[in-house]
Amino acid sequence: MGKPSGRRRIVVALAAMLAVGAATAVVYRVLAPAEVSTVARGSYPAAPNPGPGVIGRLPVASLVVDGRLRVYAGARQVYADQPVDRRYRVTPYWAYRRWPARLDGVLADGTTVVTRWSDGKLVALDARTGRVAWRTDGPAAAERPEPRRTYAATVWDPAGLYVARPAAGRGVLVAAGAGQLDGYDLTDGRRLWRVDQERGCVGAAGTTATGEVLGLVACAGPETVEFRDAATGAVRTRWRPPSAPDELVVTPVGCREGRSGCRGLRISGRGDGNGRGWLVGAGAPVAAPALDGTDTVLDGERAVGTSAGVVTGRSARGGEELWRRADLGPVRIIAAEPGRVHLLTERNDLVTLDPATGAERSRFPLEIGQDGLGWQPGRAYATGGYLAVERARERATADDDDQAYFLTSEPVLLAAT
Repeated sequence: MGKPSGRRRIVVALAAMLAVGAATAVVYRVLAPAEVSTVARGSYPAAPNPGPGVIGRLPVASLVVDGRLRVYAGARQVYADQPVDRRYRVTPYWAYRRWPARLDGVLADGTTVVTRWSDGKLVALDARTGRVAWRTDGPAAAERPEPRRTYAATVWDPAGLYVARPAAGRGVLVAAGAGQLDGYDLTDGRRLWRVDQERGCVGAAGTTATGEVLGLVACAGPETVEFRDAATGAVRTRWRPPSAPDELVVTPVGCREGRSGCRGLRISGRGDGNGRGWLVGAGAPVAAPALDGTDTVLDGERAVGTSAGVVTGRSARGGEELWRRADLGPVRIIAAEPGRVHLLTERNDLVTLDPATGAERSRFPLEIGQDGLGWQPGRAYATGGYLAVERARERATADDDDQAYFLTSEPVLLAAT
């Protein structure tokens, strides 16, 4: 066979170049950074008013937004379905995806859904339509623990993402990263202030009901609790509890939702499982002995705790007993929200009490279908009279993989209380 002619060599070379170009185009389309927004086509749903009981069985955790939508997280997307009382997850009402960034956290306030991504980008969505309201650059999360398949940590406890409501002005989004703390106008995403420090020097643990950012400073010497004005970022107070160890663990309590809008905190040393309770507001924190136990939650200035099968409501400041319930048997508190404390009995009945009086708001078995009651609670979340809880196998441990840990392929129950 003879050698290819000059024209044939040119044709072969052109074909090879076209093949390489086509392959490059395909690779680029698959791997190039992308953002896809699928907005709502139907009208915004009305808020339902379901009676007490289990209303949903879901494969992943959801946020209840505006009493109308359920918002979920995935590896690279956030999406919503409706109505909130639908028994199963259904076709998304809207969805938002990014590539190649991974979704690190989701937070909702009113009809604003804020998403945080592994590249530090903050993107706010209008829950009513799924449209992007604003986007801005923020600090990358300091820690990115691998979420379980329910993504409960991503939506119920997004690390370093909080909302504050100063007495005057709009809501403020607070985003904490490695050595960086930023405040943004929640309405338009405009950055209001920034704090830059070396990694691990300054961080945020939540926000207070009086519009402050609650943080921990470890720049030099013993760790100190810090309160910043959420509107300006200016430090208002630095404080250490009496006789505190050099290293502190700060846990907000009595929060409006998640770790935002909190009325108290519990401070312990590293490795100390108990800690001391404090009320936060104007000025320095005030000791709240009734909050010292970890099996205690806060509603306003009332502490509700369990011990030896008895549930009590006490004054958080003075410890005086306000009410007592000894008729529930062994119970554990799995979640609390303003005006409701949710307890789980040994038989996995969900009992919801009014923290002001101890009166029972509702009681029912936390089950659906044929799943039964043989499980233990994992993470839980409560807002607006709704409660969601992960169901783990009775002998599951935190070290188990998802297959061994969760009870079923749809382990999350959603209930109206």
